Amino acid sequence: MGVVFVWILTCLIWSTVWLFIKLGVKDVPPVTFAMVRLIIAICVMAPIVWAMKTPFPRTARQWRLILGTGFLLLGVNYGLLFWGAQFISSGLTAVLQSVTPAMALVFAHYLLHDEPMTARKMSGLLLGVAGIAVIYWDQLHFGGRALAGSIAVTLAAVCVAYAYVMMRRSGRDLHPSVITSGQMIAGLVPLVVYALTVEGNPFEVRWTRAAMVSVVYLALMGSVLAAWLNYWLLPRVGAVNLLVMGLVEPPIAIALGAWFLDERLQARTLTGSAMILASVWLSMAPRRN
Repeated sequence: MGVVFVWILTCLIWSTVWLFIKLGVKDVPPVTFAMVRLIIAICVMAPIVWAMKTPFPRTARQWRLILGTGFLLLGVNYGLLFWGAQFISSGLTAVLQSVTPAMALVFAHYLLHDEPMTARKMSGLLLGVAGIAVIYWDQLHFGGRALAGSIAVTLAAVCVAYAYVMMRRSGRDLHPSVITSGQMIAGLVPLVVYALTVEGNPFEVRWTRAAMVSVVYLALMGSVLAAWLNYWLLPRVGAVNLLVMGLVEPPIAIALGAWFLDERLQARTLTGSAMILASVWLSMAPRRN
């Protein structure tokens, strides 16, 4: 029950990040916003790791694993996602991002011995993607550069899936605090380069109160707490079951948007949400012997 509680808690935290991202990027360029988020998170995590005397990786292979997956998760993923989202609707972005657990299932089948692909899991994941498509049906349209944007967002999902499967495969002995901190440092580098070259001087950005509250919340609750919980869960539930929470997040995010931002909550959201709940059960229910 402890693992189930942590999974639900982590899912709820990740579901709130979209609300605060929406509030923050209204006033601050998106990659600059993500960069500051990671800087705050690193400033919080570094003293914790030092004070707890958390053991650091002992081999070059472990360092390569942390830094490489961090570059994919927080660097390449963010870059592709933010770039692609400029040219497609938020609904299409959510649908394309929801393929992450399906991608993880494919990678896990070939790279992990204890997470084989099954017809039940694949059916459940496809049902979840379909549920998200139902929710965002009115936004599934293409514009001029939508194909390139869609490819970028899909590749971002591939990066996330591959990074988590690789951590599940080779990072089981690493402490979550070290993984989280190392990945943030690795991901910060490409974000800084992009922000400075494309979005301009971050010191000239006008930070509103909403943007400051949002970036602090995202740094503490998303980049520190939820990321740490992700790596606590990963060896206990597996890469695919961990990333299934990505299917549950959009309905919760929509409900939060309707509550706090007065966004419309349509009837098809309930249908899509029911499909997603069924998909989670199909994907995560233990097999009967």
